[in-house]
Amino acid sequence: MANIKSQIKRVKTNRAVEERNKPVRSALKSKVRKFREAAVSGDVKQAEVAYQDAAKALDKAASSGVIHKNQAANRKSAIAQQLSALKK
Repeated sequence: MANIKSQIKRVKTNRAVEERNKPVRSALKSKVRKFREAAVSGDVKQAEVAYQDAAKALDKAASSGVIHKNQAANRKSAIAQQLSALKK
């Protein structure tokens, strides 16, 4: 454990931020997983709805700083490619 007062505070605030971000990350993973399950099942309509939901969640997580904006863009791109391949 840290001995320096500022570092003790930093550890405490990092824990608080982690607790605040945890449910957002979990919901984000669930939405992306639901899209992937819909894509694997071959249901285009359900996959499109799940894609919109996942893309919105990724944007919100990036704007609030839970994930980096480039990570959100990369993940949206990956699921968009998956959706486009499903439509063909």
